[in-house]
Amino acid sequence: MKSIFEVGNLKSNGHYALATAHQNTVYVSGQFAIHPETCERKFGTIEEETLQALKNVEMIVEAAGSKKEKILRITLYIPDVKLWDKADAVCKEFFGDHKPARTVVPTNELHFGFKIEIDAIAYI
Repeated sequence: MKSIFEVGNLKSNGHYALATAHQNTVYVSGQFAIHPETCERKFGTIEEETLQALKNVEMIVEAAGSKKEKILRITLYIPDVKLWDKADAVCKEFFGDHKPARTVVPTNELHFGFKIEIDAIAYI
C-alpha cells in the first residue's frame, strides 16, 4: 500500500492522504476546486468548480500511475440537487466517451462553501 500526501502543491490538510494506491487501484480523497499551483480556493460557478475538481482528481490519479480514462467510479457531493444537470454536463465534456460509474449525493453545505467535492477510484 502506498499513500500519496502531496501532488504538486496539492496537499492533504488533515489526517488523510490525497490518495491511497493498493493492488493496482488508486482511491482519491474528495477534491475541491483548489488551484493546484497556488493552492487558492477557486470559488465560481458549479461548472467552473466541477472542472477544477476533476482536473485535480486527474492530477492525483496520474501521480499514482493511472489516467482519467482508467477512473472506474466517481462520487459528486453537491449542496443542492438542482446543480446536478450542470455538473453532469461538465463530466460529459471532461470524460468524453469514457463513462465511469458515478453517484451524485446532494448534501447540505460543503466545506469552505464549495459547490462540489469529488472523490474517485481508478485502476493502475
